[in-house]
Amino acid sequence: MPVLLTSLLSAALLFGGWYSYREFVVQEPLQKIVSAYEGVNDSHISIKRNEVTLKLDLQPGTKLRELVQYVNTEGRSAIDGRTLKLDVEQHSSELLDEYWDQAMFSVAEAMESRKYTLIPAKLDELKAQNSKYSSVTAATEIDDNNVYVSLSDGKKSKFMILPRAAATMGVWNNA
Repeated sequence: MPVLLTSLLSAALLFGGWYSYREFVVQEPLQKIVSAYEGVNDSHISIKRNEVTLKLDLQPGTKLRELVQYVNTEGRSAIDGRTLKLDVEQHSSELLDEYWDQAMFSVAEAMESRKYTLIPAKLDELKAQNSKYSSVTAATEIDDNNVYVSLSDGKKSKFMILPRAAATMGVWNNA
């Protein structure tokens, strides 16, 4: 009986301590850092061994690159060498979806050729070609890892995170 009680108490202390450390020393400070950034409505953080995933609900016009830079800088101790992955909740409209569908080919071509300066030019060109897109505001930002494209019509928003390191193409499932 004493051995069983000692084992149960040890296991409870071990796992309770591990959970408390992860919750109060790692996750809670990172949650405060992300929530303090202007434009973040809501956030949920998931921390795994090699990855920190931020599920974000953002206001239109929030600058993703600056948010990523802020989180990487201020939350360096909590991230601790893990990869930061963003999952942004989309509050899109038909107009924004249609605009992005029209621009996607040109954006993909610019990404493939690594001519990132063509992306804002193509988005502006599409806006100039069709007057129904005049209310759409397109913003592009870039960092070492990603190109961030934000579309907004004032009330709704759509955020795309395009990795600069292209994935290797294999056989497509639907080919």
